[in-house]
Amino acid sequence: MAPFRTWAGIALAGALTVSLAGCSGSGGKRAEDARKAAAAQGRSAVNTPRWTFAMITHSGDGDSFWDIVQNGAKQAAVKDNIDFLYSHDDEAQQQAQLVDAAVDKKVDGIIVTLAKPDALKAALARAEKAGIPVITVNSGSAESKKFGALTHVGQDESVAGEAVGDELNRRGKKKVLCVLHEQGNVGHEQRCAGVRKTFDGDVQDLYVNGTNMPDVQSAIEARLQSDASLDAVVTLGAPYADTAAKAKQDAGSKAEIDTFDLNAKVAAGLASGALGFAVDQQPYLQGYEAVDLLWLHKYNADVLGGGRPVLTGPQIVTKDDAATLEEYTKRGTR
Repeated sequence: MAPFRTWAGIALAGALTVSLAGCSGSGGKRAEDARKAAAAQGRSAVNTPRWTFAMITHSGDGDSFWDIVQNGAKQAAVKDNIDFLYSHDDEAQQQAQLVDAAVDKKVDGIIVTLAKPDALKAALARAEKAGIPVITVNSGSAESKKFGALTHVGQDESVAGEAVGDELNRRGKKKVLCVLHEQGNVGHEQRCAGVRKTFDGDVQDLYVNGTNMPDVQSAIEARLQSDASLDAVVTLGAPYADTAAKAKQDAGSKAEIDTFDLNAKVAAGLASGALGFAVDQQPYLQGYEAVDLLWLHKYNADVLGGGRPVLTGPQIVTKDDAATLEEYTKRGTR
């Protein structure tokens, strides 16, 4: 497999193997079996108190990306003897209320996304006043520190967009459609702005209603039909890549479909050539590290990042990487 082309250092590269400490070196299968057994039986690798951590995200219903984040968080919670609570709402005010509810429950730590940071500011101030440590994850790196969080775990969305622009240049593309599926999401705006910053050609934004896939497909198809000069489409989430590929086919377009984020369909699309490349921000690692860093803070007053985000991406992945990644996407860890 060709090496991943990485635009940012990945913090704590060995974090995913922590739960396997104490296993012998008799092979990967034994280590994997031990990991599965520990997860199934709820065995902790530590003897610290049974703390409760709450994760509250801006996810909508049925978003597979957040299933991967949760898989990482739950695995770390098993290892760290944590009672893990998960809730989500794609409406910012409702998400803020879920944070308030976690504060009222007097949880021991909060993990939260800041896709629409202004709406969460007051709720996070309540958490800080209550003495509850907070780690932001996935979105909101610019606001994390000033909102009182210990650190942020995720990728820098502007840097990720710039990496996409560089890759599109390398592929000789001239005109790109950047599809934004959630209006008001600052991270999405930063991604497309990053593409625009480094891409030598023209970048056009297309806003769609991400909760309605038929409408997303129709909107992309209409744009491709009306502008034959578009030679690439960049979607900002893995579920939208397959929809864009269908729109391309129906429009009779030759545009390359590329995407942010990874799932099993994206890995298969890379393998078949239906997709050009994907940008992986390693959501499993985001969930795992958020829980682990909260545990480290509770146990040992540790803080990582030195005031800067702990980066989990971006990684540009292509057809050369697909075979290995497909195995991991099927088990829900990539």
